[in-house]
Amino acid sequence: MSQEVVDRAQIAKEVGKATARLVEWIVLYVVVAAAINGFLIPYLNNLLSQVKIPYITPTNSTTASPSASSGGPLTPYAPYINILLALAFGYQIVMAFANVMYWNLRLKYDHSTATSIKSMVRLIGIGAMVAAIAGGVAGGAAGVALGGFLALVIGFATQQVLGQAIAGLYVLLARPFKIGDIVNIGGDQGPIKEITTLYTIMDKGDQIALIPNNTIVGSKLYILKQGQQPKQ
Repeated sequence: MSQEVVDRAQIAKEVGKATARLVEWIVLYVVVAAAINGFLIPYLNNLLSQVKIPYITPTNSTTASPSASSGGPLTPYAPYINILLALAFGYQIVMAFANVMYWNLRLKYDHSTATSIKSMVRLIGIGAMVAAIAGGVAGGAAGVALGGFLALVIGFATQQVLGQAIAGLYVLLARPFKIGDIVNIGGDQGPIKEITTLYTIMDKGDQIALIPNNTIVGSKLYILKQGQQPKQ
């Protein structure tokens, strides 16, 4: 879609399309998972047991033979199939949900603000999906511990970036200043060219200043009035 202003009727249509796409992916995941686990795997188990294909034990499975498995030769592999399904469909569901958020936000905010929040939703959604799948694979208390550990690692690895991104969202939503305003931020003064998730971009004439958004939050801001000339 164009970054230019889109009329509300068009945005409403896009909201409906994005919501329908989200529902489609959820329904498709449920149907495919049910078909594979409820029909395909039992059918192939029955077929393989009749053909008597030599059984191969998964390296991390304690199952010694088909008779030791209540479901058949393919049953030990079902969790791996479900993990692949969850990753594939989970990614699409997260992307679809982010699009729904984007178009709903466009009803009130501009493209840059909606896009920034959409990116944050994607990042958080994918991280939560991976942690949930990893925890589900481990199961029980081990799953909770693994999910918490992954969340901790991701948090430490992205602490600075996420801090700037959250501050950027605050600046975009609170709008203490807008593009074109002449602002003094921590001694840097000039017109604001762009506000992104991580940086506020200021034009200082002979150079461009990239100001991290987390330095803006909590700092004193001086916004020049209309007609007031910036200090040289």
